Amino acid sequence: MGFENERKELVDKLVREGILKSKEVIEAFLKVPREEFVPKHLRRLAYADTPLPIGYGQTISAPHMVAIMTEALAPRKGHRVLEVGTGSGYQAAILAEIVGDEGHVWSIERIPALAEFARENLRRTSYARRVTVIIGDGSRGYPDAMPYDRIIVTAAAPDVPQPLVEQLAVSGRLVIPVGGSLTQRLLILEKRPDGSVVKRWGTYCVFVPLIGEYGFREGGR
Repeated sequence: MGFENERKELVDKLVREGILKSKEVIEAFLKVPREEFVPKHLRRLAYADTPLPIGYGQTISAPHMVAIMTEALAPRKGHRVLEVGTGSGYQAAILAEIVGDEGHVWSIERIPALAEFARENLRRTSYARRVTVIIGDGSRGYPDAMPYDRIIVTAAAPDVPQPLVEQLAVSGRLVIPVGGSLTQRLLILEKRPDGSVVKRWGTYCVFVPLIGEYGFREGGR
């Protein structure tokens, strides 16, 4: 079963709604097969604009939220990107499509089974060469490949983890949902040449919690 028509219809809808805006992000959404990043029994819902469960209490975000975050992040060809929260690998694939072979995406997942699920999805869709999936505490970032031009966090944190700010390149941008465990708001942070940061708030949202040293603890704050 082909999903090309459904994918195009979803992209057209997100463009009409003013959510998808930039050429790079629109082209990535048209190319990346979301159906390859959802559990097989949910493939028929791959292009419904809703989050879907992927196991282990985690979800693949609704397409409109992936679009909002990617547009806010503004990745470009050649960028080095850190993603915190690999999930099924769909967001990483979108980023990999945009940064191209000149760039790279490092993505951290704390649940080993999900990390392997994402690796297999990325292999099958030919994005594995541009994405390195790491198992670990994403709230601590991944200093081995720093600095990053862009950092995106696909789980909610009570505040911005300081290690992520430190690993962000000068003139880099970080996008993260910040708030309580039930509702949050996107925060877009940019690092100035002098090391200071500029913050602005985006839309309200709901994400699973970022579990880790600089996030929420298992079972609570």
